[in-house]
Amino acid sequence: MDAISRLARKFSENARRKRAELFRSFFVLGAQTRILDLGSEDGSNIHNVLAGTGVKPHNVFIADIDRHAVESGHKRYGYTPVNIEEGSGLGFDNQVFDIVYCSSVIEHVTVPKAELWNYTNEKRFSAASWKSQKTFAAEIARLGRQYFVQTPCSTFPLESHTWLPFIGYLPRQMLLPVLKISNRYWVKAAEPDFHLLDYAKMRTLFPNAQIVLEKKYGLTKSVMAINSDRDHGNAINK
Repeated sequence: MDAISRLARKFSENARRKRAELFRSFFVLGAQTRILDLGSEDGSNIHNVLAGTGVKPHNVFIADIDRHAVESGHKRYGYTPVNIEEGSGLGFDNQVFDIVYCSSVIEHVTVPKAELWNYTNEKRFSAASWKSQKTFAAEIARLGRQYFVQTPCSTFPLESHTWLPFIGYLPRQMLLPVLKISNRYWVKAAEPDFHLLDYAKMRTLFPNAQIVLEKKYGLTKSVMAINSDRDHGNAINK
């Protein structure tokens, strides 16, 4: 189990490093650049992404439903903490941020956390999740003059939240029983809060963005919607 855990973490770390390099290549980043990290947790990820860029900490806003996480990020990195109430928008003016950064978050914007295990029907869960994700995507576009939104691809065989192969292909009524067992015995536990997206859905959510595909072993591992002032003709774009 330890070997599996180490391998999966190394796999994820390599992917995050490459995404950070891609992010820095797409945006002009300076001391006064205002960035909102949606679903930031404690800000550790955006801290690594912005390493060496000169963006001032007080211009980085870390926003999450976990109040303790954003307060921890404020103390550790000097970032501006923003606590989000579940299911609510942010009270910022339109286009107030130069960049909205959102990595591996939009797939979790689904149904109320307290009701996750009650959504046993795939059609009902997907419909409710898609409605939430459309609202969330619109909020990203409203808040940021530019944005970078990444999500794991639903067609990639290894599901990133559970580290289990092919589990992302299962309908809700099969997924929940499998998770109840794997959460007891597998190396990584997960809540059934993810509604995975693909190229077509990201294109629908972000019609004004460039859709960039992250490949692994010839398969699409994640999908990124990027709206940037900087021309980037070398990006992998479908």
